[in-house]
Amino acid sequence: MKRAQIDKAHEEDLYEAILQLDRLEEVRSFFHDLCTPAELEGLVDRWRVAQMLVQNIPYRQIAAETNVSTATIVRVARFLNNGNDGYRTIMRRQGKIEG
Repeated sequence: MKRAQIDKAHEEDLYEAILQLDRLEEVRSFFHDLCTPAELEGLVDRWRVAQMLVQNIPYRQIAAETNVSTATIVRVARFLNNGNDGYRTIMRRQGKIEG
């Protein structure tokens, strides 16, 4: 059963743990231990969709290329444009968008 809200201290603890990872292999190992294959697939899909959206690829083309539902694409677009700036922060740092 899902909780009404996440305990902020435990949430911060998770983020602090992620900040301790130094190399790609450590990050991969941590996420493979932390997430189920379906959860990891969802994270990968949403990240891929976000990158395609900033390239102005049409929703239908994204859906066809990724097999992600248009509902998920719309959700990612909403957070990309009106969320917490998480997607765009990482994309800027990776040089995928200007800014």
